[in-house]
Amino acid sequence: MRTLCSSTLIGEFFVIGFAGLVAMKQPDLSMGTVWTVSGIAMFLCVALCGMVTRPGGVVLGWALQIALIASGFVVPMMFILGVVFAALWWASVHYGRKIDEAKARFAARTEPGAAPQA
Repeated sequence: MRTLCSSTLIGEFFVIGFAGLVAMKQPDLSMGTVWTVSGIAMFLCVALCGMVTRPGGVVLGWALQIALIASGFVVPMMFILGVVFAALWWASVHYGRKIDEAKARFAARTEPGAAPQA
C-alpha cells in the first residue's frame, strides 16, 4: 500500500505546485498567501508518504484529497484534478491493501518449516 499511496502523493505534490503557479495569477491573492497554502499542502504530501502505513495516515490522506478538491474554488481546474486524485487515492489504498494481503499470504506459504498447504 505504501508504494501506491506514496506515488499518488508525489503526483499531487507536483500538481499542487503547478496549481500554485496558476493561483499566483489571481489578482486578489498575494504571492505569500498562495505559497504558504501551497507549501503546506506540498509538505503534507511528502510527510504523508512516510505516515501512510501508520494509524491515521490514510485518514489524513483523505483530508488532503478533500482540500485538493476544495482548491477548485481558487483554481477551477482543481475540481477535476482533485476528483481524479481522490479516485487515485481510493485505488491506491484499496488495491494496495489487497497487494499487501497477497504478499503476506505468499510469505506465510513460503516460510521455511511451514506446513505445505493444499
